[in-house]
Amino acid sequence: MSRASSWAPPPGNPFAGGDTRFHVDGEAFSREEVALANRNAGLPLEALRYEVTPPGLHYLLSHFDMPEVDAASWRLAIGGCVSSAQSVSLAELMQYPTRTLRVTLECAGNGRAGMSPRYPSMPWISEAVSTAEWTGTPLRHLLERARPTDWASEVAFLGLDRGFDRGVEHAYGRSLKLAHALADEVLLVYAMNGQPLLPQHGHPCRLIVPGWYGMASVKWLSRIDVLDKPFDGFQQAVGYHYRKNTDDPGVPVTTMRVRSLMVPPGIPDWYTRRRLVEAGAVELRGRAWAGAGVPVERVEVGVNGQWCEADLAPAGVHRYAWRGWNFTWQATPGEHTLQCRARTAAGDVQPMEPDWNTAGMGNNAVQTLQITVR
Repeated sequence: MSRASSWAPPPGNPFAGGDTRFHVDGEAFSREEVALANRNAGLPLEALRYEVTPPGLHYLLSHFDMPEVDAASWRLAIGGCVSSAQSVSLAELMQYPTRTLRVTLECAGNGRAGMSPRYPSMPWISEAVSTAEWTGTPLRHLLERARPTDWASEVAFLGLDRGFDRGVEHAYGRSLKLAHALADEVLLVYAMNGQPLLPQHGHPCRLIVPGWYGMASVKWLSRIDVLDKPFDGFQQAVGYHYRKNTDDPGVPVTTMRVRSLMVPPGIPDWYTRRRLVEAGAVELRGRAWAGAGVPVERVEVGVNGQWCEADLAPAGVHRYAWRGWNFTWQATPGEHTLQCRARTAAGDVQPMEPDWNTAGMGNNAVQTLQITVR
């Protein structure tokens, strides 16, 4: 074990001494990490074959308990630095102009298990990503009706889920700069793939912030506060930062880094998930994506360290969704290593090794699969 956190829980914390997490070397997972993995769910990588992820296969991460919400009585309050505070029901929200966007969401901690030393948390390997079609209304319609004041600068979003993180009790909340919150693609959504939101995905209403890691897309929305200063909620001010040590103030986690994943070919060993394929032509396929609406322009497949360009699906109209790719591999008997990496139009490319940080965020290192060919 190494790198013990120097952070101390605040006075009055009922769980004082309960969070004894240390950075750990090696792959062994704690009982608490296993419990988190049982509560949350990743995308089975074979489901990368779906251009739009079925709701039951979409990855899931909830910090606290899923709240019990009665959609008929639910209301969303908008207040703070506004000229006209608002409160809308679900039925009223659905009367606003409707927009549907296909959006790829990825957890900021996706790939945490591949960093060493690792901070114990949700032990994602590479499966915390999915794509859905989200239907709702642009947030700007409600903000414009509330009329933010001239001194407003930021918009905070509070969910109904509440609990403790590192001794701090809070409702899960995040914020955006006002200019970003007014962008037409930032949505208040009430439907996923054409159906009402499921309880685990934020029923009856959630935020979707395309191009950003999933932590920005607050679920179970209850309140929107327009602020004249930076939001100081725990998940904004303390959580979700890239830090190199515990004294580092860090850089906020925002948009997704470029990444690609491959559908594991062949058939698996039940326990190790190693793959077996038959010799001959093997069609490899997968998905690639990046943040902030920047397009992926190239995907390469590595076979035992030799890289070849894959074929990319047409870019299409879905700016914030992943892009399919495929590559034909002439597989020969023996043991092989397969990898894939993507490059954006801005020149960003996946690294071979993770960019280590204390919380294990933003790991977009290339995927590696061990394949046996017979």
